[in-house]
Amino acid sequence: MIKTAIILAGGFGTRLQSVIKELPKPMAPINNIPFLNYQLNYLKHYGIKNIIFSTGFLAEKIKNYYNNNYKGLTIVYSHETNPLGTGGGIRLAINNCSTNEVLVLNGDSFFDVNLFKFYTFHAENSAQVSLALREVSDSSRYGTILKNKNHSITSFKEKNGINKQGLINGGVYILNKEVYLKYTPLDINFSIEKDFFEKKVNELTIFGFEFNGYFIDIGIPDDYKKAQNDFKEFKYK
Repeated sequence: MIKTAIILAGGFGTRLQSVIKELPKPMAPINNIPFLNYQLNYLKHYGIKNIIFSTGFLAEKIKNYYNNNYKGLTIVYSHETNPLGTGGGIRLAINNCSTNEVLVLNGDSFFDVNLFKFYTFHAENSAQVSLALREVSDSSRYGTILKNKNHSITSFKEKNGINKQGLINGGVYILNKEVYLKYTPLDINFSIEKDFFEKKVNELTIFGFEFNGYFIDIGIPDDYKKAQNDFKEFKYK
């Protein structure tokens, strides 16, 4: 089982700034508790030991709060002095990994994936990259993903604003360190979604495994407000 997780916590949170002024988006309070606490409790439940925060905007707010430990989890920081995007941020952070496989999560969304099953699927299929997928009734805010019966992803579709059911990227990945470093550029701002997943879909073994657990993206005020109620029953403590 994977023991290290990278959490992408460097975004500007533009859409939420009217609600959470002077905080990075992953530190947005949910029932007076930083959103990241919920993420960390979830990861601890599944045996993750090491956390790498990929930070940028207002990084000191995160570091001052967590320092280097949270409930026995070891925390280190990978700080972007210039914005590197999701792909570049991961590339910088992954150099802190001592193992060749790492879990990656978006710091502004929560997807209740059974990580034991996710890793088993990844290993059994000899995947170089695995994405946790979620079927949603309205995929208009997201790009959608097509895969074959063997769970190999065949294409990524741009979001088109059309309200329809579809499989989306849930923002939880398993990456192979050597593969990621080999196929991504150094010190360049790039998107893991557009510039790695989409461009390398026919070159690498990229798998998508569907989970139906709770999913929320707190990046917009309506869902941030919804999380305040939903997380009252949060099962990972």
